[in-house]
Amino acid sequence: MTLLPTFAAIVIASTDLAVLGACLALAFATGVFIFYIQPDASDLAPHRTKLDQLLERRDTIYDNLRDLRFEYRSGKYSEGDFESMKIALENEAAMVLAEIEQVTESQVRRPRAAQADRSAQ
Repeated sequence: MTLLPTFAAIVIASTDLAVLGACLALAFATGVFIFYIQPDASDLAPHRTKLDQLLERRDTIYDNLRDLRFEYRSGKYSEGDFESMKIALENEAAMVLAEIEQVTESQVRRPRAAQADRSAQ
């Protein structure tokens, strides 16, 4: 009878040691990852430029306008609702197009200014 509780205690103790060992290994691996692995420079750079974001937004607005026209023609919206939503989307599209123009102009101007500085020297 005394053998059974001793065996159970050994099994429980070995299980506890295995869990403790796994926790320590996980903690060690986490510490190595946080303090010793340096991120690649490309991981820190934004993957999408502002121009990419604006072009995606423009395409989304155009898709929304096309869907709005379809839903209006199918009778989902009244003429007043359609006009107000269409005007709102067109105004938003105009703002996005203006931002796209500003971004593309600033990208075109920078290289020319750099070339003018080099030619002046």
